[in-house]
Order: sequence, then structure tokens, then C-alpha cells
Amino acid sequence: MAPIRFAFGLHLHQPVGNFDHVFAQHVEDVYRPLLERLAARDFLPIVLHLSGPLLEWLEEHETGYLDRLGRLASDGRVELLLAGFYEPVLAALPRADRVEQIQWMRDAVRRRFGVSASGLWLTERVWEPELAADLADAGVRYALVDDRHFLATGFAADQLHAPLWTESDGKRVALFPIDERLRYLIPFRPPEETADYLRYLRGAGHQLAVLADDGEKFGGWPGTKEWVYERGWLDRFLGTIGGLVERGEVQLSRLDEALDTVPSAGLAYLPTASYREMEAWSLPPDAALRLARLERDLGEERMAGPDGALVRGAHWRNFLVKYSESNRMHKKMQALSALCRTRGDPPAARRAVGRAQCNDAYWHGVFGGLYLPHLREAIWRNLALAEGELRRGDNLEWELLDFDGDGHQEIWVHSNHFSALVSPHRGGAVEEYTVFELGINFAGALTRRREAYHDLALERGGDAGHGGDEGTQSIHDIEAGIRLDVRPPLDLEDRALFLERILSRSLAVDEYARGGYWPSVTWARSPCSFTVERPAGAVEILFTAGEGRERMTKRLTFVREGRVEVSYTWDPTIADPEDLFAVELSLFAPVQLDCSPAADQWRFPIETVAKSERGLDRTRQGESVTLRWPVGLGRASVTLSAAKGA
Repeated sequence: MAPIRFAFGLHLHQPVGNFDHVFAQHVEDVYRPLLERLAARDFLPIVLHLSGPLLEWLEEHETGYLDRLGRLASDGRVELLLAGFYEPVLAALPRADRVEQIQWMRDAVRRRFGVSASGLWLTERVWEPELAADLADAGVRYALVDDRHFLATGFAADQLHAPLWTESDGKRVALFPIDERLRYLIPFRPPEETADYLRYLRGAGHQLAVLADDGEKFGGWPGTKEWVYERGWLDRFLGTIGGLVERGEVQLSRLDEALDTVPSAGLAYLPTASYREMEAWSLPPDAALRLARLERDLGEERMAGPDGALVRGAHWRNFLVKYSESNRMHKKMQALSALCRTRGDPPAARRAVGRAQCNDAYWHGVFGGLYLPHLREAIWRNLALAEGELRRGDNLEWELLDFDGDGHQEIWVHSNHFSALVSPHRGGAVEEYTVFELGINFAGALTRRREAYHDLALERGGDAGHGGDEGTQSIHDIEAGIRLDVRPPLDLEDRALFLERILSRSLAVDEYARGGYWPSVTWARSPCSFTVERPAGAVEILFTAGEGRERMTKRLTFVREGRVEVSYTWDPTIADPEDLFAVELSLFAPVQLDCSPAADQWRFPIETVAKSERGLDRTRQGESVTLRWPVGLGRASVTLSAAKGA
């Protein structure tokens, strides 16, 4: 009986904007020791994808690692894979950008390692049917996707140990199904279980087994450094699987070799899909809870069988619905990509748009992602760099358009100094305010939202499980073990700059900070009429919200250099004379505020409680500043200035 080909694939990635010490720690704990031990034991060839942000960091700090990797690649001992260079979810990009990102990676691999790559690591395994044509246009011969994509289409598991082919617009690409069982065995279970599974596949007549998963789980995820290296899992794995290789039962294989030697399993048309956990994470809280309870009711055995693949959540793009901050970054990226192409694609702007397409800050699962301020900040910094370059020399202008795609129009005000997005549908709230010189979106604070895992964590009791001697916890075991005693504070509305309410004099600041109150009157969710005027050197937007005594006027004035002036008038009899007219600004970074008349101020940190690879993290997302004036005044104004040193 011929040996079964075993493609051992690793994806190594750090996001744009991650801290230097995180890169360095992963080189020390994961990337270097893993490559050294695989090479020392001649556990080769392997398949490897190195993301662009990590490659750029290694070029600057760890060239020796790249030199060693390059020697192995040139000898054919490591097969390097393509992807979008800055690790975007390809399906979320304009189609021309997808091809360009892959070309950047192809050029980098050829330039740095002297080899050509034709296979693709599909970021987060997010598949959409039209991707086949774009991959083919980018010179991709084959890509890796989860076996679950096929199972959800009706394929049987025993059909998925060979390459399959798909097409779009008549353009073909091969697909390698990643074996989910191998992803869960390696490295979390004893190596003997992997050996038994490979023997089973071979005995069943299969010619190929494919593992492709995050390399960070070999020492970067909690508990894995001890398990993989100190407790000897990796040495046992190399010895156990190496023994199968020596006995002719297993042959380590590149994917390009497998494509040329393993017969095709036929044609496949896959639905929009990602891996199982991703589809659950992208659901809104109530639906996510229903899915979690349905899976629990069906039971682990049935969910692991063929029925389990038919129980699905939402798709990756639903994160753009679930989190307005993600959608705003995404639509700004799309708008600037289009603007860049109409303005001749200056290289600095195009690269900045490319970096802003890095996927991590656009979604949230078991890792912090969107909830990590430094990752969102990196996206906005690159968007600011791109827009500042593209608007060099521009005058102050405004546009009316449905910027975020939700069916309601926004007002986009911009000059060569700043860019602001104003929502008439939300009482004239300022949802983005980016100063190019500083590279900061001052409206980038994150909303405190209910998450399904808050509810599940409140339901749980007892201690979390441990891996013990027979294995270690996977990241999903840690996720399933998180616990909460009290529900975290939640916000009444999505955060922005200049949200207006009437607050009771009896409302205390701690109750306000928890979001545990109802305003007497709110314009934060009120659609309003507006007119736009152009006094010299400014754009002035006059909003009118509410009717009768609840009518408020709000005049927003933007000057070319970026200063924002806001003036209000309201009926002083709208509420009890002791109540307060309040304007809340959710600030990602400090600004200078000048009020007339002087305002009483409430300030508190905006903190979220969100899931991470460590369990639950409390993270500062910005600062809430609420300006308060007695209702009886009937008018007030505030000027916001964001400049260096503000």
C-alpha cells in the first residue's frame, strides 16, 4: 500500500499595528524554535505562509530567520504560500485590490526568497464563490479552505482527501480541504492520536491528509509553550510521525506535489462560508445564543457528524452589521481605495490603503480583534495617511452620500487637513473626525455592547477544565470556560461625538457611566432635517431635530484646518428647570474643548469587557466627556480643537 501524503501546513501572522514586543515574543517562543526543530529532525517538506506584516517586521528585526527560511525554500524543503500581503479577508476587498494584494505577496516571496509561489492561504478561510476568478487572475493555482465548506454543500467526509476544482467566470482554481480533525488533534492531543488517524485514512484508501492552521498555537497561545516544548509534545510528535515516514506509511508532501500526483475528487461549488467558530461569532447576540443552545441540545456526537456541518451561523460580512465601527472602517477603506485609483494610484497612498485592509481589527472572535484599540488605531492611522496624501492641496468640501451603506445619507466633510463624517439620521452626530497630521480618528472610541458570551459566562458555574497529561486546552476550550459574576456596562447608543440629551438633575455620574439610565429627552437617535451653507473658509450644517417643545437646533461649523464649532438652541421649558442639557463626546484621544457658557463636565473611561485568548479582558477604549448646562439657559456652544499638544 502506498504511503498517504501528509501536508503539514502552518500560517504565521501578526497584524498591522501590533506591538513590537508581541512580534519579538512570538519569534522567541514560536517561530524560531518551531522551524529549528522541524529542520533538525528533517520533518520536511512543510507548507508555510508568512503574512506581510510579519515579513516586514522580520526584515527589520530578524533577518537571520528569513535567511534560514529562504535556504529551506530554495531547496524545496519549504513550500511558501501566497495570500493578500497585508492579510486582508479577500472577499471584503474591491476585486482589483484582491488581485493586487496577492501580487504584492508574490513579488515579496520572489524578491526575498527567490522562489515562485502558486498556492494560497485563504485568510480566515472566508470563501465567496466569485473568488475563484479573482484568484485565477492573480495567478493562483490552488487554495486552502476548510473541509466544512464542502460538508455544508453536501459532500461526504470521505470525498475530501484529495484536491477538488471550482470555477467562476470560466476561470478555474483547485481547492484543498483542510481536515478539521487534524486541526483539533494538533497540537492539543497526544501525537499517537494523530498517528492513529493517519493510519485510518491510509487504510481507507485515501491518498492525502491536509493540515493547515495557525502556527501561533505551537507556543503562542496560552499554555501551548509549556505543552509543545517543555512537556515534550513536539519531540513526541516528530518522533511518532517520523516513525510512520520511516516505515513508509506516511510521506510528507508539498501541496504543489499533491496537486500533480493525487487524482482530483471532481468539481465543487462552495457557498459563502468560513470556519464553524467564525460563523457563530459573526451572529448578533440573541441568534448566537440560540445557535449555542441548539448545538448543546444536539450533542457533541451529532455535531461532530455529518449533520453538524448543516448547523451554521452567519458569514464574515455580518461583522460589518454587528459592529458599526468595523463597517465605518471598511467603507472608508473602500472609498479611499476608489479615490486612490481615480487620482493615479500614488504608491504611498495605495500601500497605506493596503495596510488598512488587514483583517484583524474588523472583527472579533476568541481574540480581541476589534476590541484592541491599538489595532483599530493602526487602521485609522493608515487611512489618514492615505487620505492626507490623496487630498494634498484640496479645499474644504462636502458631499452627501450613503457612506456606510445602511440606506441613510451621511455628510462627508473634508479638506487637506481633516475628514469628518456626520449623520443626520443620528441627530447630527459626528461619527468620524480624523486629523491627517496626527493620524487619529478622535471619534474612534468603541461602543460597549452586549455579547453572547457575556450571557453564557453569567450562566456558567464551577471551575474551568484543564488539559491534564493527555492534552492541553485549545483556544476554544478556554473560550468555553470564561465566567462572569455581573453583566458589564452597556451603552444606550453607538458612541460618537456630539450626542445630545436632557438628563435629570437626580442622575448620578456612576449610574450614567454604567449606562443604567433613561434620558428625559434624547436626540441621539433622532433623524433631523438639515441645510448646508458655505460661509468664507467654512462648511456650516444647520440641523433641526424634534418638534414642539422638544425641538433643538444644532449648528456644526467645520473650518479648513479642522476646528469644529457647535452651537445649540433649545426650548428652556422642555424639562424641569433643574434638569440639564447634556452633550456627550466619546473621544479616542484628548482634544481641547472650549465651552460658552462654561459647562459642568462629567468624565469617565470607556471600558469594555471582551473575550481574548486569556479569557476576559477589561480594556480602555477612550474617554466619555459630557458637557452639562442648566436647561433654562436655552443655548450653549462648544469648540473642539485637535492639534499637536491638545
